[in-house]
Amino acid sequence: MENIEVNIQPTPNPNALKFILNKPVKVEGNSSYKSPMECGENNLALTLFTVRGVDQLHFFDNVITITKFGYEDWESMEPTVIDYINKELPNHNPDYFDPDPEAERRRKLSPELAKIEAILDKTIRPGLQGDGGDIQTISLEDNILLVQYQGACGTCPSSTTGTLEAIKGILRDEYHPDIDVYIAPSY
Repeated sequence: MENIEVNIQPTPNPNALKFILNKPVKVEGNSSYKSPMECGENNLALTLFTVRGVDQLHFFDNVITITKFGYEDWESMEPTVIDYINKELPNHNPDYFDPDPEAERRRKLSPELAKIEAILDKTIRPGLQGDGGDIQTISLEDNILLVQYQGACGTCPSSTTGTLEAIKGILRDEYHPDIDVYIAPSY
């Protein structure tokens, strides 16, 4: 049996931790799951949802970011999460197929939103994905951009303050000086 190393790191969101492994969990792209029904054939994700308190999962490269409900404590969750990772990772295929609605969504974007997405891809998105989250543009009208956070970013306190201000500053520098950015409500 292969030796699986799991290192745990905090994220800016106190309700999310990164479980960094010495083996890949997702070869290409990333996957976010808000419920067990979204896991498809990803049995590792499905198993992790059985841990009491797990709210969301984000798979990226060799990192699984777990967002928990506020009422549960990490101290009781971490040993179970590590145990399940050790049991399921040897059978996990990191090259699993995950339908990619994001690719389809991006093909349909207006040229303006496509340009904004490209700016976010090179500036903001790597940091968000590194902490187990992401961002998606929703609409642009009269220089008002609506965005929606995904994964751990959705419940992170800094997403409405520092991160949002950084996004505004970068887009004002690289896209349009009068753009404003707001967070769309999640459903």
